[in-house]
Amino acid sequence: MSSSTIVVSNVICPPLGDSIPSALPHAISVSLPTWRDNLGYEEGEKRVLDVMCTGYPRFFIHKSIQKLAVICERKFGLQNEQCILVPHASIANHCREFLGARCSEQDVPPVRLVQFLIHSDSVSSPSSTAGDIALHIVLFPAEVFPVAKQFWQHSGLGISSRMADRCLASLENNMTYTSRDVVNQPPTSPTRILSPSRNKHYSSQGSSARGAFVSSSNGAPQRDPDVLCGDQTTYMEERYGRNMPLTAAWVAKRTLRRRIAGVLAREDESSPTGDDELQPSTRGVEGVTEDDVYLFPTGMAAIWNAHQLCLNTFPPATSVCFGFPYTDTLKILQKWGPGCHFFGNGDEADVDRLESLLSSPEAPRILALFCEFPSNPLLRSANLVRLRELANRYEFAIVIDETIGNFANVELLPYADILVSSLTKVFSGETNVMGGSLILNPRSSYFSELKRTLGQRYEDVYWDEDAIYMERNSRDFAKRVRIINRNAEAVCDLLHSRMTMANSIVKRVYYPKYETRSNYNACRITPPVGLDGQEEGNFGGLFSVTFTSKTAAEAFFDALPCAKGPSLGSNFTLASPYTLLAHFAELEWAATFGVEEGLVRVSVGLEDQQLLISWISHSLRQAEEAVSRSK
Repeated sequence: MSSSTIVVSNVICPPLGDSIPSALPHAISVSLPTWRDNLGYEEGEKRVLDVMCTGYPRFFIHKSIQKLAVICERKFGLQNEQCILVPHASIANHCREFLGARCSEQDVPPVRLVQFLIHSDSVSSPSSTAGDIALHIVLFPAEVFPVAKQFWQHSGLGISSRMADRCLASLENNMTYTSRDVVNQPPTSPTRILSPSRNKHYSSQGSSARGAFVSSSNGAPQRDPDVLCGDQTTYMEERYGRNMPLTAAWVAKRTLRRRIAGVLAREDESSPTGDDELQPSTRGVEGVTEDDVYLFPTGMAAIWNAHQLCLNTFPPATSVCFGFPYTDTLKILQKWGPGCHFFGNGDEADVDRLESLLSSPEAPRILALFCEFPSNPLLRSANLVRLRELANRYEFAIVIDETIGNFANVELLPYADILVSSLTKVFSGETNVMGGSLILNPRSSYFSELKRTLGQRYEDVYWDEDAIYMERNSRDFAKRVRIINRNAEAVCDLLHSRMTMANSIVKRVYYPKYETRSNYNACRITPPVGLDGQEEGNFGGLFSVTFTSKTAAEAFFDALPCAKGPSLGSNFTLASPYTLLAHFAELEWAATFGVEEGLVRVSVGLEDQQLLISWISHSLRQAEEAVSRSK
């Protein structure tokens, strides 16, 4: 298949609990087709939880990882111990420190770290290279699992499902392995039990269940008949294009870093030898190269590492979270380091308040300011010009998350010292792999310090197979974004036009075209010209919409024929009742920043534009009829 071909697959919403798309072994989204299903998931309803075969990987631990964890617990665990699995010793140590810092004052057994070396060979995976797999096991009392799950979710640094599959295959075919109990004493801080969290995602409900797995009495794995074999998995995941061989993982990673740095002259092609045609960077800053780009296993891991980088480069200080962000970004800033100042509206008034704070006689030192551009889910763009001026004047770094805007639409590196992104989203598009990136701005006044710290601390823990898939998926990134931009703008124009109609059920459409437009335009790349000679919008593929009643919101969502589940940036349209999923236990708090309970977030895909318009029109009619019946 030609690298210039874009495959469009209309994904109609699968049954409750199925992966999106169906039968995808490493899917990152799960089908929650109705408002009631989403509410049932949050409330822990048995009818919902019992049928979930997968979920977003930082919230739902993939079943292959769960199966491997059970094996490790049986082999290395003491009575009443559970574990989480991470890919590097330094991450295991961070997890242990987090458990010590976040638990209450109770005398519980120590957290133990075990390094498990699994001997892999070509028999276990014909497409792989031989070599030991270093699996790092964090063991702790079972009652501490909800706290450990917080680390898994916030940091995004757990092992990937493909790594788990490799470990399971190697254990099944070659039962030789080595373990080393690397830490068997109490952590420096006493291990404690966490008090209940406000957010259900961080609590024990919905986090403690492990599920049933196929495992022998001695912990050795046995094949699960419900799991696809290697050839089936390869067919499912490569049916739309071929991957580089796994032996070329280093080439795939270098190509990814070049693509993100904007130095590939032909972004839709990849040389299997890494012999790419290069050009000066298109990222808006002179001198950016692949050496300034760092890969991580998830987008949240990139944000977590950006924060750790600042903590280990600059003197201790509080951070600033500017604008209402994705939930885990705020949690990271609150739970690691000295804390943060939260400016949740992210508007001009908040810039004024930040400036007043910085100029006051008792002004605190600021470590770094973190913001999204635009924000999720309100699609508001911060005034980066003013924020950059404040950062220069008061000497703090700026970390910008470009996931929603993406570098095909906006040019953000000139305003950032550190630029992070979730590659899982539109950069990949295929919903079958996770990934994250971090770029250091070579023109930043902090570049040398940050580069030195990263040189000392960075570990490449991005699983090779994941990098292979990410490289394949992202070859047509720029082309896909143009189609998604056009589709999203057409859909949003339709919804926006309904706002002014008499008795409209549409309350507000959140989209960069309508929200803080001048701030978005300041960073907007010159739009391409379409076939009609008009400039294309390049406002991105994500929008949110609110309604005049809860009845209208629920009916609109339920009537949407598209896929419905967590995540965004997929090649197919994907919708969710975002506030319900992300802030279920803090709905009133979220509402104070304009994030309403009835908000529906939609990530527009590559489908035919007229089909998308028909979906939205149908859903609006259904919502209007539901409102009429309720009167």
